[in-house]
Amino acid sequence: MEKSCSLLVHFDKGTPAIANEIKEALEGNDMPAKIDAMMKAIMLLLNGETLPQLFITIIRYVLPSEDHTIQKLLLLYLEIIEKTDAKGRVLPEMILICQNLRNNLQHPNEYIRGVTLRFLCRLKETEIIEPLIPSVLQNLEHRHPFIRRNAILAVMSIYKLPQGEQILGDAPDMIEKVLLTEQDQSAKRNAFLMLFNCAQDRAINYLLTHIERVSEWGDMLQMVVLELIRKVCRTNRGEKGKYIKIIISLLNVPSTAVIYECAGTLVSLSSAPTAIRAAANTYCQLLLSQSDNNVKLIVLDRLNELKSSHRDILVDLIMDVLRALSSPNLDIRRKTLDIVLDLITPRNINEVVLTLKKEVVKTQSGELEKNGEYRQMLIQAIHSCAIKFPEVASTVVHLLMDFLGDSNVGSAVDVIVFVREIIETNPKLRVSIITRLLDTFYQIRAARVCTCALWIIGEYCLSLSEVGSGIATIKQCLGELPFYSVSEEEEATESSKKDNQVNSITLSSKRPAILADGTYATQSAASETTFSPPTLVQGSLTSGNLRTLLLTGDFFLGAVVACTLTKLLLRLEEVQQSKVEVNKESTRALLIMVSMLQLGQSSVLPHPIDNDSYDRIVLCIRLLCNTGDEIRKIWLQSCRQSFVQMLSEKQLQETQEIKAKAQISHAQPDDLIDFYHLKSRKGMSQLELEDAVQDDLKRATGEFVKDGDDANKLSRILQLTGFSDPVYAEAYVTVHHYDIVLDVTVINRTKETLQNLCLELATMGDLKLVERPQNYTLAPESSKQIKANIKVSSTETGVIFGNIVYETSNVHERTVVVLNDIHIDIMDYISPAVCGDVAFRTMWAEFEWENKVAVNTVIQDEKDFLDHIIKSTNMKCLTAPSALDGECGFLAANLYAKSVFGEDALVNVSIEKQADGKLSGYIRIRSKTQGIALSLGDKITLKQKGGS
Repeated sequence: MEKSCSLLVHFDKGTPAIANEIKEALEGNDMPAKIDAMMKAIMLLLNGETLPQLFITIIRYVLPSEDHTIQKLLLLYLEIIEKTDAKGRVLPEMILICQNLRNNLQHPNEYIRGVTLRFLCRLKETEIIEPLIPSVLQNLEHRHPFIRRNAILAVMSIYKLPQGEQILGDAPDMIEKVLLTEQDQSAKRNAFLMLFNCAQDRAINYLLTHIERVSEWGDMLQMVVLELIRKVCRTNRGEKGKYIKIIISLLNVPSTAVIYECAGTLVSLSSAPTAIRAAANTYCQLLLSQSDNNVKLIVLDRLNELKSSHRDILVDLIMDVLRALSSPNLDIRRKTLDIVLDLITPRNINEVVLTLKKEVVKTQSGELEKNGEYRQMLIQAIHSCAIKFPEVASTVVHLLMDFLGDSNVGSAVDVIVFVREIIETNPKLRVSIITRLLDTFYQIRAARVCTCALWIIGEYCLSLSEVGSGIATIKQCLGELPFYSVSEEEEATESSKKDNQVNSITLSSKRPAILADGTYATQSAASETTFSPPTLVQGSLTSGNLRTLLLTGDFFLGAVVACTLTKLLLRLEEVQQSKVEVNKESTRALLIMVSMLQLGQSSVLPHPIDNDSYDRIVLCIRLLCNTGDEIRKIWLQSCRQSFVQMLSEKQLQETQEIKAKAQISHAQPDDLIDFYHLKSRKGMSQLELEDAVQDDLKRATGEFVKDGDDANKLSRILQLTGFSDPVYAEAYVTVHHYDIVLDVTVINRTKETLQNLCLELATMGDLKLVERPQNYTLAPESSKQIKANIKVSSTETGVIFGNIVYETSNVHERTVVVLNDIHIDIMDYISPAVCGDVAFRTMWAEFEWENKVAVNTVIQDEKDFLDHIIKSTNMKCLTAPSALDGECGFLAANLYAKSVFGEDALVNVSIEKQADGKLSGYIRIRSKTQGIALSLGDKITLKQKGGS
């Protein structure tokens, strides 16, 4: 058996002290040198040295010293030296220290008495303690509280020893008397703790006798009272009512630690609405009063737990929770918004949205560096509010449209996606949104936002004035044509020959330029554009934002401009009576498209136009030259129908998820239900009655039933040794978030006693053993349960391997049985999760670890293979089912999961069917850490074969 250690001190082994030097220093009269020598001796003992020659020196030269520091160090030395022989008997020389300890317990100095009493708390040898008991008991009545509180702790630890009840049988009586008369809060707490641990009935009796005064006790004593209440109520649920009253009374005490514990105790013991409301109010109060961010995060976690089981109560406190947004910390704000969004109801939606709007306006003052990120969070929150309750959209959409030109591209994209959804779901807002969008379009600075805004303009400009404004806005933002002149192209070619590192090209000149229609034009303003591709441009009315983005080489945007113009012109044909006007606008649009193609094929830009954008623009040109009814229908109706279908599918998916959650069965149809109306109400307060009712409801809905599934347990048992080995071992592996518990059963298959049997484990990967193994003695054909704790620090496939080592009486050498390896599966740590397309793409671009796995499978159907991968990896498919419909021989899908450590795992499956019916392609995994990418890749490689 390993020694218990009550003292740990860091020791630098650089220059270890020599025993002779320590001995000389101890024998001298120099006090600082003596103190230094004692410290060195203690360090060496703690690190495995024995130093037997020092004991007598210390008894002769250190024991008589009156110096307080030396006396304290002497007690630490006595605490860690070996006091028994190999057979467990106390060494005879220990009698020498008994007299010294007795003298210390009667010493006139309070400090010496106190530290000696504290030393006795750590002493386990009854032979040394027994002669000192009268002196310890005398100290219970000492005038100084420091001595009394340590004397109580000494009595408690003596009473807890195996023979404690024989040598100090009346300890609970004495401590109870002390408790009744004691005035010092710390000593009172220690006395109550002693009764709580050693004589629980007396502690309960004392608590119930002084029930009215509990709120006046010190916070240390109140914490012990709460611990006692938790312990009593777990064993005896019937008496909860009277204890809950005590907790409610403690909710008003000044100590924040006590009220936090009270709230936690209330939630764990009772489901009564009054109790839960009191706990939730307490958490909200702490959330606002505490300045420490860690405390706020912990309190928000508690509120989140409450939300899952008592949502209706938390709904009333939603505005109190929202006040936590005043904290500048982004994690706190994110957690607060997550909780609030789940608590929105028709009654509180207007208040919540008003608060969120105020917060959005506050982010415009550029005081904090993370304002952009916070604004993005708020916009996403308002978006989800508007989807749940469309009537609030009208109050927020115009405010949010001010942020279309935001420097934070993420929040601008969120705004435009929100506008796109609202304009479809709220037809009443269409006209005002379109007018506002056309007015603010020139401010948009990001290409991604421009493309989405152009799509909205193309789809939702319906009247003649709107279509006209739409075309005018696009032309204004593109600026004057052409995008470059012939002379500039020549200059660009020459300068690139002279100097390949030219960063800027003059885009306009004062010389006459030949325009696309053959006419001459003179440009007087010379402008320079730098070709380091920027993501943002400063939008202004003079130089259009679309022009600037096109001149950075963004031809996908050019294709979107062409499509938008085409749609607007097709609609103009329907609403404009004059054919001449339609033809004029068509000619101008064709001129713009041809100019974009010329720009794409010129040498002015470092990169030519890509084929996809080229084909798209050419298609638009052909279409405008020759329109037909079938094509008109596709461009003006089918595109919108696809968008409507996408929105309805998204909504359907959300409602199905809610239904699936609601259908989880908590109880069997034939379970017993108590009817609380038939209960006796005699002497029960409203709270006690509520609590009793809630317990019965919980029992009826199966909340008291443990989740443990026996069949599932059996699948987690791993055989570690063979049946023919002298020692048989098997392990039941339980994975809790941050640690793994191995419950190992070891069976002695021999007819001999196995001595010093030890389970030695080692780990590979991000796993750490928590405690050192112990030695056991195993009788013939008997078994032993050994528990081992292993800490996990990241989502990585780890391996645990080890041996069982033991000795037998007739063989002197140790026998080693090697165990099977235990592989810790990544599937225990990752769970399916949901994230938006934008967030997925952002993470995909940011994450640096990628693992590419080639598809190798016997499965021949694309969808079956995808389902097999989803099942094997425990991930969620983000690609909508409708996008996977139909037979085309190709399939691309995104999967997502989150680990218990908050790490993201992204997977992209891209497969196609070959002519021979086999599937080929790649599965790409991306993550922030190497562990997930490698572990998931190994898992997929192992499982993807399928079939067998």
